[in-house]
Amino acid sequence: MKVYVSVDMEGVTGLTDPEEMHAGGRGYERGCELMTGDANAAVDGAYAAGAEAVVVNDAHGSTKNLRIDLLDPRATLIRGPGKPMRMAEGLTAGFRAACFVGYHARAGVQHGVLNHTWMGKEIQNVYLNGELCGETRLVAGFAGFLGVPVVLVTGDEAVCEEAREVLGDVETVAVKRGIDKFAAELLPPGVAQRRIREATVRALNRLADFRPYTVEPPFTLGVEWNSTAIAAGCAIIPGTRQVGPRHTEFTTDDYHEIMALFGIYAMIAGQVACGSGVYG
Repeated sequence: MKVYVSVDMEGVTGLTDPEEMHAGGRGYERGCELMTGDANAAVDGAYAAGAEAVVVNDAHGSTKNLRIDLLDPRATLIRGPGKPMRMAEGLTAGFRAACFVGYHARAGVQHGVLNHTWMGKEIQNVYLNGELCGETRLVAGFAGFLGVPVVLVTGDEAVCEEAREVLGDVETVAVKRGIDKFAAELLPPGVAQRRIREATVRALNRLADFRPYTVEPPFTLGVEWNSTAIAAGCAIIPGTRQVGPRHTEFTTDDYHEIMALFGIYAMIAGQVACGSGVYG
């Protein structure tokens, strides 16, 4: 049994401050250690449930956050920028299950700690086939396209609720309860990571209960940007059409293109925002 673990950072045990999630920020190194601790809890649970191989993907920001020197030595790690599938890099149809660790609620969720969708400043909302879409749904859709079920989601209470709404009876672990976007009631790391390990074991011991999350093709990715300039810049990409002053859409039958497109959008949005002083 091969298990895939995608690890974001905003939903990691103990973290509430954006500085803790960006290189050079106050508390970043400790944030990386906590992120690795949550990842290790899922890896340990996977092996306890009979996994033969576990692949971990660093899915946050620069994707150079997880500490390879602290990672469970039974796992392998995918890290570094330039990954075509971004948050789902390395995920193939050969995996029996996918786990999402350290995930967060989509943009605009009131009590979602550090809530956003893909880009915190540049994107207002994301839609998949006309429905509001957070990162959990986006990456689960890719997993489903490959026939892989998502069996575990960890993060704050808000993303756990979002995961159950999208995926049904998925195993979830709430490691914090949001008070506001930058404030939360936190579990101690030892408690949270024990719960992640236990939930991973439970999930993999009931694989027969899970089905891949499927989105019917064609897939239409809609993005509501915070800037007309960013929308215009992204509309230059072949296949992307501007459907409103700040709205773009892209339609395809291949979900790989949806995942890859976000990386291109992020590069354009970042350049336009930095170059023009537009930050939302």
